[in-house]
Amino acid sequence: MIVIEREVTVAATPERVFEYLADFRTTEEWDPGTVRTTLVSGDGGVGTTYRNVSKFAGRETELTYVVEKSDRPDRVVLRGENRTVVARDTMTFTGESQLTRVVYRAEFQLKGLARFAEPFFRKPFERLGEEAEDGLRNALERLAA
Repeated sequence: MIVIEREVTVAATPERVFEYLADFRTTEEWDPGTVRTTLVSGDGGVGTTYRNVSKFAGRETELTYVVEKSDRPDRVVLRGENRTVVARDTMTFTGESQLTRVVYRAEFQLKGLARFAEPFFRKPFERLGEEAEDGLRNALERLAA
């Protein structure tokens, strides 16, 4: 399993940050790997389904994400899957008043023959994590402004 975890602190309320990030379509604004994310069904709560198309290692890949947990304003957990990977994205929000700490944890479990290539994917996933952290920080700073 490949695990990427990043932390960002922003001058905004946990409720506002939760509202923004719980709508997984915002990945288009802050995740540089995301080409597009569309709402398939649901209202953003548990069971909501998104289709995410991302570019990774020079190729486009599509995952279907489902919201597994939504504990407003503390945590959102989504599970994404396609034929080669299962991803679990967990976002936690802690803070008071006008300051929120976001911890974004992404876990990737490669499936099938792809699991044998996991060592080769570690660096690209790390790079993607760094780029996403920068994008997340920038988007949340705009949100706070």
